[in-house]
Amino acid sequence: MSLPIKLTNRQQQVLWATVRHYIATAEPVGSEALLKEYNLSVSSATIRNSMGMLEKVGLLYQPHISAGRVPSDSGYRIYVDKLLTPSSDFALEIEHLLSDRLTREDWNLEAMLRGAAHILATVSGYIALITMPQTYTARLHHIQLVLVDPNRVMLIFVTDSYETQSALLDLATGEDNTPAEAELLERELQILSNFLNSHLRGRAIAELTQMDWTELDREFQRYGDFLKNILTELTRRSQSPAPTQLMMSGLSEVMRQPEFSEVHQVQTIVHLLEDEQDQIIPLIFEPSPFGKRVSIRIGSENSLEPIRACTLISSTYCKGKTPVGSVGMLGPTRMVYENAIALVEATADYISEAIS
Repeated sequence: MSLPIKLTNRQQQVLWATVRHYIATAEPVGSEALLKEYNLSVSSATIRNSMGMLEKVGLLYQPHISAGRVPSDSGYRIYVDKLLTPSSDFALEIEHLLSDRLTREDWNLEAMLRGAAHILATVSGYIALITMPQTYTARLHHIQLVLVDPNRVMLIFVTDSYETQSALLDLATGEDNTPAEAELLERELQILSNFLNSHLRGRAIAELTQMDWTELDREFQRYGDFLKNILTELTRRSQSPAPTQLMMSGLSEVMRQPEFSEVHQVQTIVHLLEDEQDQIIPLIFEPSPFGKRVSIRIGSENSLEPIRACTLISSTYCKGKTPVGSVGMLGPTRMVYENAIALVEATADYISEAIS
C-alpha cells in the first residue's frame, strides 16, 4: 500500500493550475503558460521545479519528451479530493432548468427522467445516465385484473413511483365461458380488483406474501388459490425486478471531445452503453464512499475496460430516505469537475424531491 502524497502549498497551487489549464485547452501544459495565465507569484524556474516534483511522484506526466505536462489519474484524484469546490452557480442553473422544463402535471416518471438526462447532458456536454427506480423498495399504488381469455387474466400493477408492470396468470375456470358468463367474470374481476386495492394499496410489495389472509371475505373464498398466485407473482417481481432501465443522453456531444477521436474507442463505449447496460448500472448505483454525496471514478479506477479513459460521476436519488436510483455522468478524465459534481448532485436532489 502506497503512502499518501504530501504536497507543499506551492505544489498544490501548481497542480491546481496545471489541471485547470489542461481541462480548458486539452494541450500539454508548460511553465510559461502557467506563469502567464495564473497569478502564482513565483518564477518560471520555480514552477518548472514544482512540475518536475509532481511528475516524480506520479501526479503529472509528459506524453512526449518535448511536450509539457498532463495530469495523471492520480493527479486528477488529488485535485478532486483536495483542491476544488463544486460550482454553486451550475447547481442553481440545473435546478432552474429542471424546474422550468419538467412539468409535474400529467406526471410520467419515465418522461421526467428522460427529460432530466437530456438537460443534464446539454448543460454539461457529457453523457448523462439516469436509472429508473428499483422496484424492490416500491409500494403498491394500484392494481387491476383484466380478463384476456376464459382461462387467463392479466395482472397490472402500478407502484408509488408510477412504474407499471404486468403479468399473465392462469384462472382455472374449467371450461370456456359463454358471453354472459364472461361478462359476469369481468364484473367479478373488477370487484376483486377493488377488493385488492382497498386491502393492498400503500403496502410494500416485497411484504405482500407475509400478510394474514385467513379473514378473507366469504364471497372471495373460491378465489383463494388465484389470490395466492397474484401475491406470489407480485413478490417474485419485487425480489427479482426486471432489468433496470437506463436513460441516456449526450453521446453525440461527448464524442466531439479530442479524447474520443479514435473510432475503435468510441465503438467500445457505445457498445457498453447500449448493449451491456447490466455491467455499468451497478457502477452507477454503487453507494458513494465514506458518506460522500457523489462517487467519482477516474480513469483506471473504473473496472470496465471501455471506460478506463473516462471519469464516471454518480449519486443516488432517494424516495424518502431509501436510495432507489442513480444519476450518473460519463466523460473524459479531462472533465470540468467543479461543474460536473454540482450538476449530478443537483439533479439527484431534484429527482428525490419529485418522486417523494
